Amino acid sequence: MTQTPRQSLARLVWLVLLALVVPCACVFLGPEGFGLPDLQTPIGRALLTLRLHRIATGFVVGAALAVSGAVFQAVLRNPLADPYVLGISGGGALGAAIAILFGWYAIHPMLLPLNAFVGAGVTLIIVYALAAYDGAPTIYGLILSGVIVSAMASSLLMLLLSLSSVEGLHSVTWWTLGNLQGSSPQLLAACALCSCIGIAASAGMARDLNALALGAPMAHHLGVRPDRTAALALAAATLAAAAAVALAGLIGFVGLIVPHAMRHWIGADHRRLIWGSALGGGTMLVLCDTLARLLMAPRELPVGVITALVGGPFFLVLLRVRRQQWSVG
Repeated sequence: MTQTPRQSLARLVWLVLLALVVPCACVFLGPEGFGLPDLQTPIGRALLTLRLHRIATGFVVGAALAVSGAVFQAVLRNPLADPYVLGISGGGALGAAIAILFGWYAIHPMLLPLNAFVGAGVTLIIVYALAAYDGAPTIYGLILSGVIVSAMASSLLMLLLSLSSVEGLHSVTWWTLGNLQGSSPQLLAACALCSCIGIAASAGMARDLNALALGAPMAHHLGVRPDRTAALALAAATLAAAAAVALAGLIGFVGLIVPHAMRHWIGADHRRLIWGSALGGGTMLVLCDTLARLLMAPRELPVGVITALVGGPFFLVLLRVRRQQWSVG
């Protein structure tokens, strides 16, 4: 269904309001019901601080993953693309796991996002180099190289886990399931800064992404340099995804679900889609984390389990629709 710019803008305003209301409501949701903890006690104040910290973490991570997915889908022109496709999440996870297992995170919290970004950046360079081995990188070359490098990163991560201590194994395993607790305020601030830079850079390239989504030849005729735009967009998306991985571990499907939902809601124009994905991704992950806290209270589920349960069926439906389109085409 075609939308006018005015309709898309109005829906984006509604999305902004939703992104304000949902996190505020989640502050009041706890195992005991709806309401704030007793702020007259130290435990109550600590619990409120913990909820606010988790909501902020969830919004930052969700926004970063959703924008990263939207950029990857535009550059690769593949509706099934997300931060996992090019191995970005796998490389970032490997770098962060090294920081945890070797004790670097204990030396300084900032070494965790730094290692995650280095791992994701090295992965992107390797994938790009492999895809461009015999000329300019192609979409299919990037996807195939990403799948291979992602599998190698996962194998190296499993090797590190098999050689680690019981404490290290437990820490990294819980972290790879995706969770929003335990990060320090300094780590949250650093990752939020990296995410904001990646999101802002992606938004700044929105017009070029619109052209790139039409294909490299059309983008070239519109005055856009496809190779340069693709490299810069992938770098911005990698920065955002690496920050999300460092902050919360591996959380899947947010970068796949949210951009599709936002295209349906506010349209495919990246000038609105980038910001819509950031708002929608943050809101979705805050909701998922609230469910993870409440479903089996007082026990807590990793938020990555909730996003997988929501995203798995969505992915299968999307894959079925795309396969029908390919068959017709």
